[in-house]
Amino acid sequence: MSVTIEESWLKVLNEEFKKPYMVALKAFLLEEEQKGHTIYPESADIFNALNHIPFDQVKVVILGQDPYHGTGQAHGLSFSVQKGIKVPPSLRNIYKELATDIPGFSIPAHGNLTQWANQGVLLLNATLTVRANEAGSHQKKGWETFTDKVITELSKKRSGLIFLLWGKYAQNKAALIDQTKHTIIAAAHPSPLSAYNGFLGSGPFSRTNAKLIEQGQSPINWQID
Repeated sequence: MSVTIEESWLKVLNEEFKKPYMVALKAFLLEEEQKGHTIYPESADIFNALNHIPFDQVKVVILGQDPYHGTGQAHGLSFSVQKGIKVPPSLRNIYKELATDIPGFSIPAHGNLTQWANQGVLLLNATLTVRANEAGSHQKKGWETFTDKVITELSKKRSGLIFLLWGKYAQNKAALIDQTKHTIIAAAHPSPLSAYNGFLGSGPFSRTNAKLIEQGQSPINWQID
């Protein structure tokens, strides 16, 4: 299991890797899971969300819960799948909302959101690994403690970030965010079960860009080639 983490994040999170929960998580992944199961995403992609954006360049955080658990889907960015993989239902609804929220947005033929990450959108899942074909299989093993630390450090050491919290699970993370320094834009989850109950029509992308411009920052180009 070979993983790397971007230097600025390593400075912020280095002590976490020494803590008992992280040592136990690593042992679980190496000694129990990888010997008998397929794990997603690939080891090199586990910290992909962090590796795309230095700590001081994050502008927007979109919080997911779990990596996709199907073959070839997950690559370390929440809601994103690798090119060549069918666009999942939640992401289809995200694209549907973009098409009405952002003038001129054209729905892409693939679901790879790396272009967002490269502009400062942290696509962070609360749990960073999963066993193949078993949704939620690595929840409550330690990842949530780690990713809560990511959110807490961003809240403490940065200002003017925009957190898109979709669904009850993500919205529970609001307790970690200093709302005197940061903006939370909450809505229902984009999954087919809830998208029509408060996600579609919520305008999160235009609202994000309006806030960025208000703060003197460049907006996100949400269009994906």
